[in-house]
Amino acid sequence: MGYAKMLDKMSSAPGFIAALDQSGGSTPGALRLYGISESDYQTEEDMFRLMHAMRVRIMSAPAFTGDKVIGAILFERTMDGDVDGEPVPTYLWEKRGVVPFLKVDKGLNAEENGVQTMKAMPELDALLIRGREKGIFGTKMRSVIAHADKAGIEAVVAQQFEVARQIIGQGLMPIIEPEVSIKSPTKVEAEAILRDVIAEHLDKLPADETVMLKLTIPTVADFYAPLVAHGSVVRVVALSGGYSTVDACEKLSHNHGMIASFSRGLTEGLRVSMTDAEFNDSIAGTIDQIYGASVNKVG
Repeated sequence: MGYAKMLDKMSSAPGFIAALDQSGGSTPGALRLYGISESDYQTEEDMFRLMHAMRVRIMSAPAFTGDKVIGAILFERTMDGDVDGEPVPTYLWEKRGVVPFLKVDKGLNAEENGVQTMKAMPELDALLIRGREKGIFGTKMRSVIAHADKAGIEAVVAQQFEVARQIIGQGLMPIIEPEVSIKSPTKVEAEAILRDVIAEHLDKLPADETVMLKLTIPTVADFYAPLVAHGSVVRVVALSGGYSTVDACEKLSHNHGMIASFSRGLTEGLRVSMTDAEFNDSIAGTIDQIYGASVNKVG
């Protein structure tokens, strides 16, 4: 579905990436915020059906277009679903101008050395091939850093880059996401270690291999500027990390070259009980807000 055109858009177009990739563990919470309690469904299949309906409502909203939303990260079940009879990746790119990504990690291991690395992904190649055939442009995978432990952070980044090269080998663009918890008592120190370790791995990439980075908004504005400017980085995007939409946007606006890739920050305020007009107005306002913080920088 036009990898080169998607790469061009992802490299230079103004806008942000919508994170619509809540998986099994985070889905009940996302539905609860949307106004659907766990008593409203009995099976996991029902839960995912309700989640898909919410995502379809978001993706088909008039404001959800490539003019401001340049990409969307999908859960595997969402990739396999459809909108108005069209496969989701096809719908996003051909009807909305939005570049489709796929969440590929299978969750986190228990914390060790202040971090949580990703669980093993023995079926990753098969998933990547299937995603590529469906028109997926890139992938996203998440690790979590809770403390400024150098050995732990090095393990997280090494694993992320190892899997990233496997993804590149299958012709897709990896988004590397080593999230630093906003609740970390050593967040500033962890970010300093993380920036240096990522830079070391970027410097070792072959000249023809590029990645994207998804990072927690740093405590110090523009702290990740060297990564934004690195020749092996297509784009640096920010996760909302539990911040409110207002707080996340305010913090992001001080980080030049960093665009949003919000999940909760995008869906905050949306409710299943809203009329279509109310829903569309609400998400249009949020899209404008996140777009503004991604494009119009201060300081």
